[in-house]
Amino acid sequence: MNGMMLFLCIIWGFNFVIMKLGNDVFPPVLFAAFRFSLGAIVLFGLTYFKKIPMPGKRELKWYILCGLLQTTYFNIAIQISLNYISAGLTSVLTYSMPLFLSLMAHYFIPGDKLTARKTGGILIGILGLFLAMDIHFGGNMWAPLLALSSAVTWALSSLIFKKKLQGCDTVQFTTWQMGAGAIGLFLYSISFEHGESHWSLMAVVYLLYSGILASALAFVIWSYILSKMEASKASISLLIVPVVGTVSGFLFLKEGLHAITLLGIALVLLGVWLVNSTGSARAPLQNHQLLTGKRDKIQK
Repeated sequence: MNGMMLFLCIIWGFNFVIMKLGNDVFPPVLFAAFRFSLGAIVLFGLTYFKKIPMPGKRELKWYILCGLLQTTYFNIAIQISLNYISAGLTSVLTYSMPLFLSLMAHYFIPGDKLTARKTGGILIGILGLFLAMDIHFGGNMWAPLLALSSAVTWALSSLIFKKKLQGCDTVQFTTWQMGAGAIGLFLYSISFEHGESHWSLMAVVYLLYSGILASALAFVIWSYILSKMEASKASISLLIVPVVGTVSGFLFLKEGLHAITLLGIALVLLGVWLVNSTGSARAPLQNHQLLTGKRDKIQK
């Protein structure tokens, strides 16, 4: 599972580079609409090939709601924020999602409670993100708040999945939420965006990476991981994504990488380790006590 999460973080982290390049040739929200439409088309083909049935009415309403939260609003908020604040600040605020999801899970998901160690790991990881991005708030406070709202809606969508859609087919869920979200993105772009698309071979490459790898494949993986792990543990691991994005920007876009950034990366990794190692030391002891208790009963 850890290897799958790392693979996911690499895909989404490098996608920061692809999105930045893609926004040079497409209007931003239209690029997101193309991206998720392509991902949905690939997934609808997969559901047909695997003979995955249509969702029932109960599931479909939650799929559509998650699509509007996780795909439509999430991407619109990010794209608008990028026009007023830096990409680094936007990504930090977006990936504060683990804090919101962990808080929601604490109150709404039985067995996924916050502990002192887990809370400390989350806070250390988020502090590391701020240092890694070396960011500063500017004069437009509404723009950071808009970016922060994307984290809240992503967390809410993940909570809905954990509470209402446990046991559903992850491919089916990803397909339908992505399709609904893509429709919302197209409607927004048609209504409010003005600009031209500049098609080329590289533009197609950007769409293929973002649509197939970073959308279709990545969101299926994320839904699968979320169905198998505690929400807090799964979400805190996503803090690695903007770290990968920072390093990718340094390697491929010649963006700066300073000592404070490296310190931030180290704190992120420490935070991820603290949360994911929570309870690992107690499990062997609990298993030993359980086995000892069983032996005592047998002997009696």
